[in-house]
Amino acid sequence: MPLARTFVRRFEAYLPQQRHPIRHGLHANSAFGLVFALDYPRSAGALALAAACFVAANGWFASDRDAPVSWEPSGTDLLSPALMEANLMRRVLAPADFAEWLDGFLPGLAGAAPPALFTPAAVGDRSDAYLVHLDGLNLSRAWCMREIAGALPAGDPRAGVLRAAADAHAASGMAGLDAGDYAGTHWLATFALLAATPETAAGDAAAC
Repeated sequence: MPLARTFVRRFEAYLPQQRHPIRHGLHANSAFGLVFALDYPRSAGALALAAACFVAANGWFASDRDAPVSWEPSGTDLLSPALMEANLMRRVLAPADFAEWLDGFLPGLAGAAPPALFTPAAVGDRSDAYLVHLDGLNLSRAWCMREIAGALPAGDPRAGVLRAAADAHAASGMAGLDAGDYAGTHWLATFALLAATPETAAGDAAAC
């Protein structure tokens, strides 16, 4: 596929030039892009792209600690910057390394802290194209929480906390999809599909 090969080449060239990640909760979030970029090498065997993604992810995020999750969410977020980053790092770190990294990045996770990260965001007006982003945030949080939980070792107490929060977020996000307002329904279905994706088991994350 010539178009796919062209995109891969451009993405491989771009990553080393992007010295600093984009961390906000909108479409251009760097962790969000790398999560999907890593799906392609697994299906197409694009080893150079996979290597570039691994280097970028580790260079941007491996040293991150104490994510400022009390600042979330922003009023138009459709992604959680902290959870999206963790969802990426579980793909590029071995399970034991990821569990240790997560302990430093989200140290309050086992206690469902801070509450803002574990409480579904309320949407004031689903006809507003920006405010309805928060329905997408709830669905994307559910997706990230389930994937992070699946990457943790058996018996890790954080997994149960994440799964319970994921269920609550998914239910809240689906209410937005069921509302039937075009401002959300024309794109929320894709986020609902992500929220329904089965967990990836620990040990699969760094396989490429």
